Amino acid sequence: MKTLQNATIGSTVRVKKLHGEGPVKRRIMDMGIVKGVDIYLRKTAPLGDPIEITLRGYELSLRKTEAEKIEIE
Repeated sequence: MKTLQNATIGSTVRVKKLHGEGPVKRRIMDMGIVKGVDIYLRKTAPLGDPIEITLRGYELSLRKTEAEKIEIE
């Protein structure tokens, strides 16, 4: 299973499925990360956490723990 955490910087990926449950999954969905949306990985922080992504015309930062719950194609 390939997750957003493992994707390379500078690539565009598509969300395949969201894992997790409860408030964490709801928060990810509220940010606009749902099945089928394209995500561009902009950069990572110097220590690798968080990662900065662009989706639906805005920029967003995600923790690695959140990124590993997002399965990509």
